[in-house]
Amino acid sequence: MSRNSQLAMLPLSKVIFAVVVWGISFIATKIALQDVSPITVIWLRFALGVLVLGYVVLLRGQFKLPSLKDSLYFALLGFIGITYHQWLQSTGLVTAQASTTAWIVSTTPIFIAILGWFILKESLNWFQIMGIGLASIGVLIVVSGGEVTALRFDQLFESGNRLILISAPNWAIFSVLSRHGLKKYPPSHMMFFVMCFGWVLMGIPFLMGLGFAEIGKLTGQGWTSVLFLGIACSGIAYVFWYDGLQALPAS
Repeated sequence: MSRNSQLAMLPLSKVIFAVVVWGISFIATKIALQDVSPITVIWLRFALGVLVLGYVVLLRGQFKLPSLKDSLYFALLGFIGITYHQWLQSTGLVTAQASTTAWIVSTTPIFIAILGWFILKESLNWFQIMGIGLASIGVLIVVSGGEVTALRFDQLFESGNRLILISAPNWAIFSVLSRHGLKKYPPSHMMFFVMCFGWVLMGIPFLMGLGFAEIGKLTGQGWTSVLFLGIACSGIAYVFWYDGLQALPAS
């Protein structure tokens, strides 16, 4: 493989890593939720994520305070992609099964492709459409153990699953809106501030609830899950997702 081909594959590899890690995150979140509430899981997860991203930004020499206008833009993205999105998924996972969540979330690429085509005017050819369809079918086959007909699609409208279903187009909106900022800011720098705002906003319900008093309820298994969610899913994966989103079309 030529050097140019290797460089072209790098953003795609990063996105694939992020997607795989986030797929595992549903199981890790489910384990952590056995000990503490969704709000506490999210707050701890992104506290760690902010630390990891802050280290990456400093390591890359990219730290620079954004303007007021960009700060408001980052705050909006932080609310959509961090605070609201993670609340939807973590709260939904209290009652939803991780496997059911996986096939519901597999609809996200469809929403991203549609919004990318409609808002960003990105081309969408038949090869891409078939690829998205094939990937979605693949997820259904995996989570159903090969028995796709056994999946209960009426479960979509059960309480937890409704929240997970909303999270799919919500993430698509976040990804598409992020493309504007990525034309101006390096991915890790932008994601650091987006995550900071999302984490601070999540701190409001965290402090209004049980807050720090609930953290002591975490078991060793719960802490392992939170560390995985914070370092791998919120730190490394978000950096890789934005790196890929800057180089690749949203679809």
